[in-house]
Amino acid sequence: MDDQQTEPPSPLTEPPPLTYSSYLHLDELLAAQHPLTDVHDELLFVIIHQVYELWFKQTLYETDLLQRRLEGGDGPGALATARRIAKILKTVVGQMDVLETMTPQQFARFRPDLGSSSGFQSTQFRRIEAVYGRRHFSYTGGDPVLPGLMARRPVFGSLLCYLRVAGWPIPDEVLDRDPRAGWPGDDRVTAVLAQVYDDAGGAAEVCESLIDVDEGIQEWRYRHVKAVERIIGAKLGTGGSTGVEYLRSTLFHPFFPDLWEIRSRP
Repeated sequence: MDDQQTEPPSPLTEPPPLTYSSYLHLDELLAAQHPLTDVHDELLFVIIHQVYELWFKQTLYETDLLQRRLEGGDGPGALATARRIAKILKTVVGQMDVLETMTPQQFARFRPDLGSSSGFQSTQFRRIEAVYGRRHFSYTGGDPVLPGLMARRPVFGSLLCYLRVAGWPIPDEVLDRDPRAGWPGDDRVTAVLAQVYDDAGGAAEVCESLIDVDEGIQEWRYRHVKAVERIIGAKLGTGGSTGVEYLRSTLFHPFFPDLWEIRSRP
């Protein structure tokens, strides 16, 4: 029998080296802008809103960690995460300066081509609102995730868990309440928060970091209103929304009213 010669196994194909571009998937990222017109300013409009959505994604990601750290009693970790979220919100607000370089005339050149699309339809921003405690939405866009978020404890509930773990007397029935219902306030919680602030320790610092986040979201709402008002005035928004009128109705509704009210106590 003749000896059979066998071919040596071929080496496995080496993956291409990781580069800056491949790590960040820049080919896909930079190909994701598809203006509908040849108007110069539309690309800016697209990029600004895509960047907003990326920051919204990061805000949701960080808020999930914030809640886990709060409920685990990790005060320093929660403080660091809340501060990061507040910085992200400052960045989001700062982007309005770029958007506001667009004049009403420039926007009007491509606005008719936007059809029924509207920032009002942002799924991720509604999710942020739900995570931070909003429980009533006039428009949900059929988001399948939203009901689950509203069935989970909101950030203020996670703060109360943190205070309980830290030894503050938060009542069981407050912690165990159905998170799908809006927070009605509770005098016992107000009394505990007053004690927390009087103590001026780490728990008060955590509470203040949440005020920074709340203020950041409110600042974003205000700048959004003024940017829209500056560009389209009192016209109806794209997608049939009431534009500035609707946006104004969202102002001055903090997610943590209990923490704000502490400042008004005698």
